[in-house]
Amino acid sequence: MKAAVLREIGQPLTIEEVSVSLPRAHEVLIRTAAVGVCHSDLHYIEGLYACPKPTVLGHESAGIVEKVGSEVTYVKPGDHVITCLSVFCGHCEYCTTGRPYSCQNPETGRSEGEEPRLSQKTGPMHQFYSLSSFAETMLIHEHALVNIRKDMPLDRAALIGCAVTTGFGAVTNTAQIEVGSTVAVIGCGGVGLSAINGAAIAGAGRIIAVDIKGSKLNLAKHFGATDVVDASRTDPVEAIRDMTGGGVEYSFEALGLKKTSEQAFRMLRASGTATIIGMVPEGQMIEVSGADLLSDKKLQGSNMGSNHFRVDMPRFVDFYLAGKLKLDDMISHRIGLEQINEAFAEMKRGEVARSVIMFDQ
Repeated sequence: MKAAVLREIGQPLTIEEVSVSLPRAHEVLIRTAAVGVCHSDLHYIEGLYACPKPTVLGHESAGIVEKVGSEVTYVKPGDHVITCLSVFCGHCEYCTTGRPYSCQNPETGRSEGEEPRLSQKTGPMHQFYSLSSFAETMLIHEHALVNIRKDMPLDRAALIGCAVTTGFGAVTNTAQIEVGSTVAVIGCGGVGLSAINGAAIAGAGRIIAVDIKGSKLNLAKHFGATDVVDASRTDPVEAIRDMTGGGVEYSFEALGLKKTSEQAFRMLRASGTATIIGMVPEGQMIEVSGADLLSDKKLQGSNMGSNHFRVDMPRFVDFYLAGKLKLDDMISHRIGLEQINEAFAEMKRGEVARSVIMFDQ
């Protein structure tokens, strides 16, 4: 199969032939239909986060089941599925206490002595987030996918695999905002737009979108933002505190930057909660005022929207098909695998919400 491979930090991905193993007992072979180009992948290309190399990147995907292992009963060939990097074992401490998104049980992968799922003649190929979606096929554990209805377009379904689950989930699962609450979202890419959309569906009273691109702020209004702040023209903290008479109850940072994470905390009112969705680079520290903690302000992280994806994702599909989840306008470009490096270059320039790689079906 063809796949986009990361071999060196800071270098373009290379399109190569990679071999994929046959599914074992709890594994599923999927023909990839669509995969979103996510900023998380860019972090690994740029070396802001470490991963073993060579590796096939990609994690925001949807496809069609081709083969299943002997113990798989949840899906069958022909089923449409969305993948999720929150692969869960189902019986560890995290899984049995309602936090499957934090499961780190290695049994969902192949052990060191077994044949690797991906390989080349020159040696093994590492699997990224137990998925490796920038490829024509994926071989994954059955607990890394969810079965979805077949009338859901697979290019839009792919976005649910990361951007929607991460952004929407941060609002409803991690922060658990109340109806009528005031919300600010910093960063209007795929994850930020999903947080805005989620806040609107959850009944937030006021949703303030923050970005430096006017085109993204216009898009944010379509996704449910009631107000926008152009951070290239004004200090977003001061602007939001002025607009709200002291700050918002909930803020969400969807860029993964130290500066904007600190801004998210500073724009809170007393007893407010700032949720950092973005991947702040490894080794960077976020600084907050200790005195603000006396005002009951909270700073928290969110792991993939604190998801229960086997429940959450089918609901997101229903929201889309009911016209509530605005996925059509999130896709800026549909491209082929060979255009993947151009898509990352556009992302770095802040020109797109989401590019989606389409594979022939």
